[in-house]
Amino acid sequence: MRIAAAIDLSVKEQETLRRYVRSRTTSVRLIERSKIILLASEGATNQTIASELGITENKVGRWRSRYAQGGLKAIEKDRPRGKNHGGKKTVTQSRLRNKVIHMTTQETPEDATHWSTRSLAEKLNTTHTFVHRVWKSVGLKPHLIKTFKLSNDPQFEQKLHDVVGLYLDPPHNAVVFSIDEKSSIQALDRTQPGLPMKKGRCGTMTHDYKRYGTSSLFAALDIATGQVIGESYPQHRHQEFLKFLKKVDRQTPKDKEIHIILDNYATHKHPKVLEWIEKKKRLFIHFIPTSSSWLNLVERFFGILTDKRLRRGVFTSVKELEAALKDFIEQHNRNPKPFVWTKSTNEILEKVGRARERLNNLQTN
Repeated sequence: MRIAAAIDLSVKEQETLRRYVRSRTTSVRLIERSKIILLASEGATNQTIASELGITENKVGRWRSRYAQGGLKAIEKDRPRGKNHGGKKTVTQSRLRNKVIHMTTQETPEDATHWSTRSLAEKLNTTHTFVHRVWKSVGLKPHLIKTFKLSNDPQFEQKLHDVVGLYLDPPHNAVVFSIDEKSSIQALDRTQPGLPMKKGRCGTMTHDYKRYGTSSLFAALDIATGQVIGESYPQHRHQEFLKFLKKVDRQTPKDKEIHIILDNYATHKHPKVLEWIEKKKRLFIHFIPTSSSWLNLVERFFGILTDKRLRRGVFTSVKELEAALKDFIEQHNRNPKPFVWTKSTNEILEKVGRARERLNNLQTN
C-alpha cells in the first residue's frame, strides 16, 4: 500500500498557501493545489481530500508528492508539456499515436466504412480528443472522401499537350475560348420563405422546393481576358450548340483565329456541327481527353456561378432564372479576371502516373 507523503508546513508556508486560497487573482489551479496541501498538513487522507474537493485521489497524491519534494515552487508552476520525466509516458503516447495513424489508414471498424474519433478512441482505450489531435497533426480526415476518375483516352498525352499548350502559350493573333454548357439548370423556389441571417444564427431554407422548369447555359470563356460570352437555351442539343458557336464567331474580331477547347459530349461532335466548323477556316477545335473535365477552364466559371448565384438562388420561373444568369455574366464581364494555368504537361503526367501506379498496386495486392 502506497503511503501518502507527509506534509509539515512552517507558519510562513501556511500563510502563503492561505493567501493563495483567498486571493481573487490566483489561478483556479493554484487555489486547488493550495487547498490540497493545507488539508494534507492537517492530517487528512488523500481519499478525504479528493472527496472534499471533488477531484481524484491520484491528483491529490501527485500534488502532495510534488510539494513534499519541491515545496511552494513545485505547485506554483505547471510542468512543461511534453517533458519526458522518466520516459515511460512519452514512449507510451508515441506508440499510441502510431497505432491511431495505422488503424485510421489501414483498418476499418466492423460496423462502419471509416473510424470516428469516438469509435477509434473506444477501440484503443484512449480519449476522442487524443485521436482528434493525432488526426489534426497529420492531416487525416476519415469522414471526407473525394471522387476521381483517370482518363482511359488512348490519346490522353497528345490531347493534354495540345490543350495545356494553348493555356501556357496561346497562338498569336488568335482568341482561345474554353466552351461548355451547364445543362438543365433548375428554376427552384422554396415551399416556404427562409429566415434571414442574424447575429448568432445562420440563414435558413426549406429542404424541399417547387420546380418551375429548366434552362441550359452555354458559355465561352476567353482564357486571355477572362470575359465570358453566354446564352441560355431551353435545350442543349446540337442545334442550340451550333447557334451558340455562330454567336461566338460573330462576336470575335474577323481578323483573329478562333481556337475552341471542348469536351467529348456527343453534341459537340454532331455531323452538322463539324460540317459548319469545317467551313469556317479560322476556327480550330481542340478536344480534351475523355474524363478530364478539370482540363476545361470554363468549368471553373461554372463553379463560381453555382456558388455565388445558383445554390441558394430562388427563382419562380425559367425567365427569372435566365435573367439572373445573364445579369451574373454581365457583372462578371465588368471586371473579368482570367484563370491562370500553372501546371506543365510533364507535372500533370507525373501525377497521373503516380495515381495509376497506386491503383495498380491496390488491384494486384
